[in-house]
Amino acid sequence: MNDLSALPADFVWGAATAAYQIEGAVDEDGRAPSIWDTFSHTPGKVDGGDTGDVACDHYHRTAEDIGLMKTLGLDAYRFSVAWPRVIPQGSGEVNAAGLAFYDKLVDDLLEAGITPNATLYHWDLPQAQQDRGGWPERDTAERFGEYAAVVAQALGDRVKNWATLNEPLCSAWIGHLEGKMAPGWTDLTAAVRASYHLHVGHGLAVQALRAAHSDVQVGIVNNLSPCEPATDREADVAAARRADGHTNRWWLDPIHGRGYPQDMVGLYGVELPVKDGDLESIAAPLDWLGLNYYFRNVIADDPRGPAPYAKSVYLPGVRRTAMDWEVNADGLEQLLVRLHEEYAVGKVFVTENGSAYRDTVGPDGQVDDPERVQYLEEHLAACARAVRRGVPLAGYYAWSLLDNFEWAYGYDKRFGLVHVDYATQKRTVKGSGRRYAEIIAAHHRKARRAA
Repeated sequence: MNDLSALPADFVWGAATAAYQIEGAVDEDGRAPSIWDTFSHTPGKVDGGDTGDVACDHYHRTAEDIGLMKTLGLDAYRFSVAWPRVIPQGSGEVNAAGLAFYDKLVDDLLEAGITPNATLYHWDLPQAQQDRGGWPERDTAERFGEYAAVVAQALGDRVKNWATLNEPLCSAWIGHLEGKMAPGWTDLTAAVRASYHLHVGHGLAVQALRAAHSDVQVGIVNNLSPCEPATDREADVAAARRADGHTNRWWLDPIHGRGYPQDMVGLYGVELPVKDGDLESIAAPLDWLGLNYYFRNVIADDPRGPAPYAKSVYLPGVRRTAMDWEVNADGLEQLLVRLHEEYAVGKVFVTENGSAYRDTVGPDGQVDDPERVQYLEEHLAACARAVRRGVPLAGYYAWSLLDNFEWAYGYDKRFGLVHVDYATQKRTVKGSGRRYAEIIAAHHRKARRAA
């Protein structure tokens, strides 16, 4: 096992999920459709024609799933609140039954000794709000601020750890530029406007959370990737710089008070709809920053492709997951150090990290996944190396607690520490889940001895 001794005694060990990926119950207790209900029910958008209608049926199985968290020894659980459960039409009437689900979830987590970490937005925009223009329109940011205030007022007396947005890059670029996620648009102007209004919504949500409860810890979660040139050709080096702007700097610079990177503003050629006070609100100081890391990008110039005119290239001979993503734990260390050295983050969490493999249930009923165990150990070792280099890393959340609806990939791609048989909803802790539990228990024993 790689040396994890550098991780601090109070290091937070967690796992993460997202509402639409696990809850199911899409038409129960007042929930209205989200853009992902619409997208997944559109033929050809999701592999296998899969939808999140049932998913892991977590809505009805929270007690069992919290029991699994206890089995793993988790300190914390990162989940998302579904906007269309709480305010089904995006604005206006609050759905008491939807809030009650999360209210009970929080109470049950605390009773189990597990710290709740809530994300306000993990991509499931109410379809009614999309029909009013969605994220390309400022109204959605303002409605998001109102939704944040409702949830904060209801749960903020017990939930102290909040993320405003999860991976706004995916909402803006993959959802509005590439068309591979909801709402499925391919419009650069709409994508840039969506990216900006996601940030405006973030700023408004930060204000709402702190206004409701002054003692909350507020952050935002970005998915980042190192962008390295495929060759030393000048065109590839320049493409890697553009890819870094598109993937990393566009999402980091504004929240750290640097405004939007001007090279990318020029590249996109879209005027940002800035109003007085926006940039200051977007850059409100945060209590922590979340990093979701899965892979690095090796970049080549692609002048005929879409913005940023750069493409990821396939390197032969490297390990890859079932997503066809390169396994590169050094990239996690690299990003953590960059956040520390370039952006001077005060506290950072790895809020998602994980791998998909083609798991099978063996004749003995067990799920052995040695590749995922290796992936987990290597990336935790990268976390420890980053801490030795001065990074204020406070915790790690494995993606994911459960196999789940993996967006446009449907149910074929399994990331869970716990296997889910979707036909029966039977849960089975995988070898990686057992290994994660061992690592957590060993760290807790060491911390108790040192106390």
